[in-house]
Amino acid sequence: MGFKCGIIGLPNVGKSTIFSALSTADAETANYPFCTIDPNIGVIAVPDERLEHIASIINPPKFTYTTIEFVDIAGLVKGASKGEGLGNKFLGHIRNCDAVVHIVRCFDDPNVAHVHGAIDPVSDIEVVNTELVLADLETVDKRIEKIERLSKKGDKTHRKELDLCLTIQSFLGRGIAARNTTLADTGEILRELGLITTREMLYVANVSEAVLKGEGDYLTKIQSAADKEGAKVITICGDMEAEIAMLPEDERKDFLDDLGLRESGFQKLIRTGYDLLGLITFYTTAGKELRAWTVEKGTKASKAAG
Repeated sequence: MGFKCGIIGLPNVGKSTIFSALSTADAETANYPFCTIDPNIGVIAVPDERLEHIASIINPPKFTYTTIEFVDIAGLVKGASKGEGLGNKFLGHIRNCDAVVHIVRCFDDPNVAHVHGAIDPVSDIEVVNTELVLADLETVDKRIEKIERLSKKGDKTHRKELDLCLTIQSFLGRGIAARNTTLADTGEILRELGLITTREMLYVANVSEAVLKGEGDYLTKIQSAADKEGAKVITICGDMEAEIAMLPEDERKDFLDDLGLRESGFQKLIRTGYDLLGLITFYTTAGKELRAWTVEKGTKASKAAG
């Protein structure tokens, strides 16, 4: 079992292109907003040289990689919480994800329209994050209404939950994501709410191949925005990842070497995701199968094996 990532972003930022390159599923891609209607889901085996090395030593009849599940939802736009575009009804599909991957457009292409007319990574981040906060605020408001309704009937068992929800409501009302508050680890109550903004955020700057190996104005701006909220940023060239995905496995390393790159965007995403969530890979041999699993750092071997 691996971890699960939700992919979000504005329309036409390259979400579906990157999803298609990363996953075994072929997401529909096109140069118009809201191309993705139903969520695309891809389960991807995590490349693992250590697993392959162990297999070469013990020669098991079968070995199995751990996996990552990606969920790609329709692009968000300003006003989604009020029904603009396709609204935010698809956000429910990522409430159970371990992390959120926010694709941000950092490339110029006159043939690919920007939903807001001009490319501005910081503004794009603010638009999407505002919609996530508003979606969570709607969830909390509904829970508060329910608790207050029960309280009027004499049920006093939810006082602690009501106090927590009112505090979260205050933070969200000021545009503060739940993960950036002191409430990020308040246990079962917060988990039951399923707030999207409690999830760890990873920003993926979708850049052109020309700027993949260097700094650029867009990258400087997105890094500055991420630093303010303690988030991580990686760069991926969606078009290049699509090229890599079409190559035979044994040609991919040569392709990266020719470009002077140490790893693909997919490998970078996995490595950063594991670090972000505090995860490691654990190996078991049971019967005839060698298998990789994803577990939290610090997990005792006996528990991981179970």
